[in-house]
Amino acid sequence: MAAQLADALAEPPMTDPAEGYGPDSPRWNGQSLSEGAAGIAILHGVRAQTGLSGWERVRDWLSLAAEEEVSAGPGAGLWHGAPALAFSLSVAVRPGEGDQLTKRLDAVVASMTRSRLHAAEARMASAQRPEPGEFDLVRGLTGLGAFLLRRDPHGDLIRRVLTYLVRLTKPIPADDPAGDSVPGWWTLQVPTGKPKDGFLGGHSDHGMAHGITGPLALLATSKRAGVTVDGQTTAIDRICGWLDTHQEEGPAGPWWPERLTHTELQKGRSSQGGPARPSWCYGAPGITRTLQLAGLALHDRTRQRKAEEALLRCVADPVQLSWLEGPSLCHGWAGVTAVSWFAAMDALTPALRDRLPFLVGSLIEQARRKPSSSWTKPGLVDGTAGAALILHTIATRTATGWERNLLIN
Repeated sequence: MAAQLADALAEPPMTDPAEGYGPDSPRWNGQSLSEGAAGIAILHGVRAQTGLSGWERVRDWLSLAAEEEVSAGPGAGLWHGAPALAFSLSVAVRPGEGDQLTKRLDAVVASMTRSRLHAAEARMASAQRPEPGEFDLVRGLTGLGAFLLRRDPHGDLIRRVLTYLVRLTKPIPADDPAGDSVPGWWTLQVPTGKPKDGFLGGHSDHGMAHGITGPLALLATSKRAGVTVDGQTTAIDRICGWLDTHQEEGPAGPWWPERLTHTELQKGRSSQGGPARPSWCYGAPGITRTLQLAGLALHDRTRQRKAEEALLRCVADPVQLSWLEGPSLCHGWAGVTAVSWFAAMDALTPALRDRLPFLVGSLIEQARRKPSSSWTKPGLVDGTAGAALILHTIATRTATGWERNLLIN
């Protein structure tokens, strides 16, 4: 099935120079891990490394990704723009190829990171609340840190990012109703599509993609890799403690609200009512894998075991699994399968491994019988390339680092 999905993405689409550049242009998505050529190149590069695909596919998709004007502006991050293309090159190409472009992109990403660190430090010094885009995985400093941990783990810049994340976990004396009673990642930004009056006083976002679970994953994976800064263990404990405090219990096990508003914090309970879709981006799978990574980083077997048990109960619940739609790594079957596979490789008990055949079989079955529009999206994070990549990874039992863009390993 991995081969079938990859073969369907063998050739990139033709582009018309007259279409120009911009968010509505097909060429704009070239530099995207989520929907575009940079992510699809990773699929073919990983397959080529195991002799299951040709390198010409990698070159074709990378050529499409690199032909456009590469973004290094405010919207650029790990999933889009210069960092996305740099990450793709680091995973997809053979050693020695693309060195000139890689060096140029590394310099751009380093400059972006320094600029954003400077802005974040100034924001914290003035006791202002952050926007999620400052620290999140998709386009913030966590995503840039994930790239740096892969490209330059012994450099100074990754440690500056980790130091920033440590500071992010500390309360700030902001001049708003929450004041210093909430952690430093508390934001006043209203989530897209949500009513403004429901988020008066701000909120804590708990997702992997845009919330505090992403920074926790980077702090934990860095510590496991031996990349540490002062206060890192305390910061990991602080985030874990927050998630422990706001964990809810349901018939199918623990769950966490996607977000917690100031009103809900004062009441001591979320109004969400039950678990969200079991996704990587906001559901229990992403959060439990991160808590497992935290347990591994801290050598806390109790925390690790609790996280594994929570994940197992989630992926064994037919009700939650019925909410999954499509193949995506972000919020579909590929994501819950990928999280479960990497978690099972580190698990203390074999129960998660025992669940893998069902999850993998379900993903394959979905690919066979669902011709819906969600199965025609080509991207890595939001399309069929991601489904192909996790199926390839499981079938070959190889992990090449592509999963760092999700911070699940």
